[in-house]
Amino acid sequence: MQGKRPNYGLSPARVLVAGFALIILIGGFLLSTPAASRSGLGTRFLDALFTATSAVCVTGLVVVDTHDNYSLLGQLIIITLIQVGGLGFMTMATLIYLLMGKRINLKERLLMQEALNSLSVQGVVRLARHVLLATFLIEGIGGVILSLRFIPQMGLAKGIYYGFFHAISAFCNAGFDLFGGFRGITGYVDDPIVTLTISALIIIGGLGFTVIAETFRYREIKRFSLHTKLVWTMTVVLILLAALAVFFLEFNNPKTLGALGWDGKLLAAYFQGVTPRTAGYNTVGIADLKPATQFLMIILMFIGASPGSTGGGIKTTTLAALLAAVWSMRKGKIDVGFFERRIPPDTIYKAVGITVMAVLLVITVTMMLTITEDADFLALLFEATSSFGTVGLTMGITPNLSDFGRVLIALTMFVGRLGPLTLAVALSNNVLAKLRYPEEKIMVG
Repeated sequence: MQGKRPNYGLSPARVLVAGFALIILIGGFLLSTPAASRSGLGTRFLDALFTATSAVCVTGLVVVDTHDNYSLLGQLIIITLIQVGGLGFMTMATLIYLLMGKRINLKERLLMQEALNSLSVQGVVRLARHVLLATFLIEGIGGVILSLRFIPQMGLAKGIYYGFFHAISAFCNAGFDLFGGFRGITGYVDDPIVTLTISALIIIGGLGFTVIAETFRYREIKRFSLHTKLVWTMTVVLILLAALAVFFLEFNNPKTLGALGWDGKLLAAYFQGVTPRTAGYNTVGIADLKPATQFLMIILMFIGASPGSTGGGIKTTTLAALLAAVWSMRKGKIDVGFFERRIPPDTIYKAVGITVMAVLLVITVTMMLTITEDADFLALLFEATSSFGTVGLTMGITPNLSDFGRVLIALTMFVGRLGPLTLAVALSNNVLAKLRYPEEKIMVG
């Protein structure tokens, strides 16, 4: 039997880990400079690094308020980090290559396949082009709509700036805002233009670039792949169920929906049903929600968005695969599938592995936070899940985290953005080894 050989090469997974880490370090350094701070005195490096991690990992958790602490330069650095983190640095590198007319070789295509979570290296450059075009088009439309809403309130220049900043942040599911005082967008709780535009950008950004490309090309291809059908089905079902649950749970809560009219209640419930799916924006105070609603949000944050998107979590299709496996087991079936299509067993194994690693990560982070932080358990579980799901929602404890807590949450955001499986592959010495031992059954259940 041949022993394992150490792998010293940089696999696509390792390149992604190293690339994201390097961008975060550069961003943290830039945000710590005096020119990036509103006071001109600079920002503590740990706080700047936390902000850079949150921006690149498109999370939205902040220990210092974006508007109150950072200058215009600092805010532009943050939105650039959000765009790079949302699209992925390999997609941005592809844009540079295309503009320079440079040929993209096989190694770079493999990196793009890993970054875009594509099933095949074939057509990955074309997919990257579609990703870039769709991103700039959607962000542009969202930016124009929000600008038209903000200009009457803020003036031309500031209105346009706020419109495009929040459009990019929403599409990338980042959740950064410029309204100050850690308020989020609570001032627009019953504003249909802001609420519906931002929620639409969040949903589209969370679908995944492959799904967006297929949806745009539906008239041409006349069919959807199983992946796209599953993503759309799970997205619609989760949003509807979440919105209905928030509506009924918070209907009489005077701190949230209780003080609003019927239109405001429906808008707020719908928005809070959308935003836990890795967006990070909120139109009502998260700390003011009932514990049942907060726990519902923890579940939604853990599920997250869809593969190949700007969002985190275990992903909608992972949940679908697990539910299908349970349903097949209940029915006594060997095959697992949807829409008259069978899902390969290795996909089910991967879904189980991702979910178990995610559960272990959230449990471990929550337990460590209970030791180092002085906060309610539910708030700490909420914070840990929000950072893993790269959501950015918080019950208000992020600015009060200890230095250890800030490092822990930053690392959790990093793992959540890359995905626990990608990180495990990157740290593995020999992921391609296929050594099979004799089979023997065990009792489970």
